[in-house]
Amino acid sequence: MDDAQARDLSRGHLLIPAPGSARFADAAGRIVLGPDTALDAGPGTATAARWLRTTVGPATGLDLLPPPPAGGRPVIALRTDDEVRARHGEEGYRLTVGRPDAGPEVLVAGGGPAGVFWGAQTLRQLLGPDAFRRAPLGPAGRTWELPAGTVEDAPRFRWRGMLLDVARHFRPKDDVLRYLDLLAAHKLNVFHFHLTDDQGWRIEIRRHPRLTGTGSWRARTKHGHRASPLWDDTPHGGHYTQDDIREIVAYAAERHITVVPEIDVPGHSQAAITAYPELGNTDVLDTAALGVWDDWGVSPHILAPTDAVLRFYEEVLEEVLELFPSPYVHLGGDECPKDQWKASATAQARIAELGLAGEDELQSWFLRHFDRWLARRGRRLVGWDEILEGGSLAAADPADPEGPSGALSPGAVISSWRGYARGVAAAEAGHDVVMCPEQQVYLDHRQDGGEDEPVPIGFVRTLADVYRFEPVPPALSPAAAAHVIGAQANVWTEVMDSRARVDYQVFPRLAAFAETVWTTGLPAPADRDLTDFEHRLTAHLRRLDALGVDYRPPAGPLPWQRRPGVLGRPLDGPPPAR
Repeated sequence: MDDAQARDLSRGHLLIPAPGSARFADAAGRIVLGPDTALDAGPGTATAARWLRTTVGPATGLDLLPPPPAGGRPVIALRTDDEVRARHGEEGYRLTVGRPDAGPEVLVAGGGPAGVFWGAQTLRQLLGPDAFRRAPLGPAGRTWELPAGTVEDAPRFRWRGMLLDVARHFRPKDDVLRYLDLLAAHKLNVFHFHLTDDQGWRIEIRRHPRLTGTGSWRARTKHGHRASPLWDDTPHGGHYTQDDIREIVAYAAERHITVVPEIDVPGHSQAAITAYPELGNTDVLDTAALGVWDDWGVSPHILAPTDAVLRFYEEVLEEVLELFPSPYVHLGGDECPKDQWKASATAQARIAELGLAGEDELQSWFLRHFDRWLARRGRRLVGWDEILEGGSLAAADPADPEGPSGALSPGAVISSWRGYARGVAAAEAGHDVVMCPEQQVYLDHRQDGGEDEPVPIGFVRTLADVYRFEPVPPALSPAAAAHVIGAQANVWTEVMDSRARVDYQVFPRLAAFAETVWTTGLPAPADRDLTDFEHRLTAHLRRLDALGVDYRPPAGPLPWQRRPGVLGRPLDGPPPAR
């Protein structure tokens, strides 16, 4: 270890996201781990222990077996700790290397099982980038060094998420599991799984098999932005069986990640209508003639506001709830063009029957139906900020709390994507909010204004821009600020047709995002130390290299990462709807 490395460790400079506090000794203060290093897992630490043995163990060649009864070997100990919980919460931890007392050489003490797991992630970072590989590089019996010191840490937000859109371009199950590992490596704990859209339905529903039998495949795909003249005529599709979903959810749970499914209603539903034409507005057009959409943008084909459609989606959600234990279920609610409802006698009759003011209130009624349906089953609706329209923030009528004039239930959560304003309104009204404004954290947007960016979309949002993202607007009152439960980065895959393209758009910006939602005490955006972050990122890129992440290099795209001739959507102002 040279002097520069020693200085870095003394300031905790190699860790991403930055911890609340890190105090390391000089270069002489090191703990050596070798083949005889044991792992002593206390009650409540089983998930972290399994992860260390099955992930860090193969990378390092360390067996990390339980200690023998007589002891006497260097030990990594995992413990849950009441004092850490009282000080830092369930997800907080204290990592101590080189204990001065007679205890273990390395102690990870967490406020709860999740805290122990996040401490184990920090331990892996301190072992160096080779600990992120799948097999050891060095000779058999190689030793590993940890810097002596203490890290105390806890997350800033309880919702630290990333959305992955698998509807536009399907990602195989192994790619999803890989991204769960990448989220865990960055201490992110929510995976928003965007499973349905106009371009494909990706989850098996046994009562309605045509959703995947017909709705999961499209005949061709637009190559590039929707203004592009290019097409890929290869049929595209795929779906996850219910057993695939169970595996994904279980894999995430082992990493203390909550999987939040998204089933879009009433817009973004052309794939479902193609599978079951009676779901559409059949008095306006021949829905049986529709196909799964092969273009991008917002389809005009939306669900009919009928009792039969409501019951169909209740049956869908009954199976979804069996598969996903998450307290949150996302139902979209965004980008719902209402031309068909305006032309539909059935929709207009429903508006008159309910005494609604128009189509916006009809959409609100549609979403409120499922809001209350979920609430009665102990779940919470999450929706894009359009669900606030049509009177949903108005006070409910005490005599008819579920009637057409009723507001969203208190448990409904708002994903604020069209900037901050609607999230601010929802938080001030007492709703929990997840901030994900497209102007800051839509990672499908291009990372640079250069001509070599592959399929450039939307705003230029550099690494520095994402690092300066602030989930809590300063205009919020203290009470409302408490309703900002976190933030997420969104990855929409219209122009991401491979794992490598997803990697390029997501990294390294997701590392910057992770720090904004994890690190407690992060300064205001203008005061954040970008130089320090970029210094730590230099080390972190070596970890991403070891993990096989095809990230965007700081100097710009490599020749094989470019997409010459494929049109994007370069804009200086706000982008059109996705």
